[in-house]
Amino acid sequence: MRGCFGGCTFCSITEHEGRIIQSRSESSILREIEEIRDRTPGFTGVISDLGGPTANMYRLACKSREIERNCRKLSCVFPDVCPNLDTDHSALIGLYRKARELPGVKKILIASGVRYDLAIRDPAYVRELVSHHVGGYLKIAPEHTEPGPLSKMMKPGLSAYDRFKELFEKFSKEAGKEQYLIPYFIAAHPGTTDEDMLNLALWLKRNGFRADQVQAFLPSPMALATAMYHTGRNPLKGIHRDRGETVTSPKGLKQRRLHKAFLRYHDPENWPLLRETLRRMGRADLIGSGKRHLIPLWQPSGTGLGGGEGARAGRKHGPQRLLTQHTGLPPRTDGGRTARGPSPANPPADRRPQRAFTQGSPCGAGKRRGRS
Repeated sequence: MRGCFGGCTFCSITEHEGRIIQSRSESSILREIEEIRDRTPGFTGVISDLGGPTANMYRLACKSREIERNCRKLSCVFPDVCPNLDTDHSALIGLYRKARELPGVKKILIASGVRYDLAIRDPAYVRELVSHHVGGYLKIAPEHTEPGPLSKMMKPGLSAYDRFKELFEKFSKEAGKEQYLIPYFIAAHPGTTDEDMLNLALWLKRNGFRADQVQAFLPSPMALATAMYHTGRNPLKGIHRDRGETVTSPKGLKQRRLHKAFLRYHDPENWPLLRETLRRMGRADLIGSGKRHLIPLWQPSGTGLGGGEGARAGRKHGPQRLLTQHTGLPPRTDGGRTARGPSPANPPADRRPQRAFTQGSPCGAGKRRGRS
């Protein structure tokens, strides 16, 4: 399956694969599952993920070919699901059932990529997914809780997430399974303020989430959010020489680190930075040991000395080795050198450009270094 009609501004799938979904035939998918079963040594009978980044867009399309041909909307699901979009998941449900009935296949899992604002339009799909295709945890991507960042991301509001969570828990209980949703969030996206991240952190604590791995926005080619990041304008609105909606992007290392720290409010390494910020924002009432507080007043010994995010590594924060074919890889059959082996006598010439961006300062927000 190729394409995506979601149109999320931080993602470029729509730009390089198209907005119209190109679905493989059912027989082609089943045949590939059989090939995995027959050709994989030690195959355990589990297909770890059937779907990819657009897990439940299989065979979904506009109800009218003429409308689809002429429509110029960036997204079929923002700000709400288009009434011309067919959200019937019956073809996908049939594929799931045939896949799990194949001999030698014990489990077909959907690990992530479920567009929950589409799924809630077809509760039968949610039931099928939850009853047979979740391996204990299902990752979904609300990305944020606040309307400001969500409008810049072209993502639905939390009401769609709440409805999907309600269906997920209902059908999990009916199936007699203990299963959990793992939400993904983005820090430092264009249009995100410190207040937005604070509200997200409070939502996380209120709902009992402690994020282990978090992601910060990085401008990537062909993404609309990258245009926001570099120009400070919102391309989703009209752009003119002397007017248009401005977009503020967190760019400095300290602010980007702060936004990630809000997502990991429970990490003691982030508490000094968060205390300083909460006092600056006039929210010292959130510092304390009660349930209504975000972080405590006390600090565990030996923590909070790194400025947030725990121990860091890289050019600016200490030694870090990245294993590549030039710096060392595991032993190869052709007799190449082993991982972390000594450097070659004649190292390859430095082919980097005269100026390169440093870690922590994407797209030139920080200092640049010259080649010696």
